[in-house]
Formats: sequence, structure tokens, C-alpha cells
Amino acid sequence: MKAGNADYCDAADLPRVVPVFPLAGALLLPGGRLPLNIFEPRYLAMVDHALADRRLIGMIQPSIERTGSKAEAHAAGPPLCAVGCLGRLVSLSETGDGRYLISLQGVCRFSCIEEVATDTPFRLCRIEPFARDLRKDATAETIDRKGLIHALRAYLAAHELEADWRSVSRAENGPLVNALSMMAPYGPAEKQALLEAPDVKARAETLIALTEMVTARRGGDNDRNLQ
Repeated sequence: MKAGNADYCDAADLPRVVPVFPLAGALLLPGGRLPLNIFEPRYLAMVDHALADRRLIGMIQPSIERTGSKAEAHAAGPPLCAVGCLGRLVSLSETGDGRYLISLQGVCRFSCIEEVATDTPFRLCRIEPFARDLRKDATAETIDRKGLIHALRAYLAAHELEADWRSVSRAENGPLVNALSMMAPYGPAEKQALLEAPDVKARAETLIALTEMVTARRGGDNDRNLQ
């Protein structure tokens, strides 16, 4: 996996303790890019730390289901989901009013093993990287691309939206599935399901199912409005 100027060939290339950014509804996937507006002092400090270290930040969602877990040991924040995604800081600009505008490029997913005690204002977690994410996912060649495009067209039509179909047609399966998953306007639970899908094929199937459910629900609402 190449992210910015760095190549990550196996899990040995990655740290086992990383700063984490808990953010509900945010989804980063391997190879994807996530823009972020950083303004809280603790996360400004986190970005400074990442810049001075290995430029890696773990994106992870808060979880309301892990109450009482090890992740809850940090008094300054909520428990965390079991799985997140490492991102490399590949761009940064200062706004002049105290904010950072940054972009993270997804490297690989990780299991959150435990939270590490720290005197930093941001949180640190011990992680186990998903080494398979650093290699090409062969399942990308077997996704139901036609079904995915059909579901996307139906969703956009139901919401009166347009897409750059030329770019969609040119995109490779893996990047296309991951980009659509990251852009999909779904809630935290759905985003976590997309993140935890074991491979690109399973992620595509999950995305199709979610999109079809939302589209059908929208259609049902329209039917009721017509009666």
C-alpha cells in the first residue's frame, strides 16, 4: 500500500501505538482520502504529534456499545468501536485562524486492542493492523459491478441527484467501492458495517443492500405522499 510518499508492505512497517481521532459518522478506508477541519486544541496537538512522528492517525468511531470495556478507561472520552482505519497525513494547510485543514489517506484497518494511558490531550490506542489491507484485494474483481451501478442510479434518481458517470465508468472496482462507501450519506452504524466488511466484495454487497433499502424506503414515502 502506498500512501503519500510512504510504502507500507507489511504490518512491521506500522506502529502498534497510535493517536486516535474519535469521530462519529466519519469513514476512512484503505486507499481513500478523508478531508478534515481540525480546530479543537487537543486535535491540533494530535496533528502536531503525527507530523513530528510517523504521520499516522487512527480514525475510529465512538461506540455506545462498549461501555465498561478497556477503551472506557480514558476519562476524557467515550468508549471506541473495535475497528478503525489508519490514515497517513498527506496534506496540511493552516487557515490563519488557528485551524488545520488536513487530508488523510487510508493505509489499513486495525483492531483497537486497548487504550494506552497518556498525559497527552489526545487519546492513544494499542492496535493490531489488518495486514491483508496492505495487499491487493483479489475479491475486487468479482464484485457485482452492474448491481452496484444499478443501485447507485436508483438512489440518485430517488434523491434527484447527478453523478459523474464518465469517472464512475473508468474507476477500478476496489477504489470505486471504497469511494462510494466513504461518500454514502449513512449513519454511524452503517458506516461501521462498511468498514468492518471483510473484503471489497463483501463491502460492495453491504453497500448495495444499504442503498436498496434506503431507495425502497424513499419510494415508499413518495407513494404515501401521493395518496
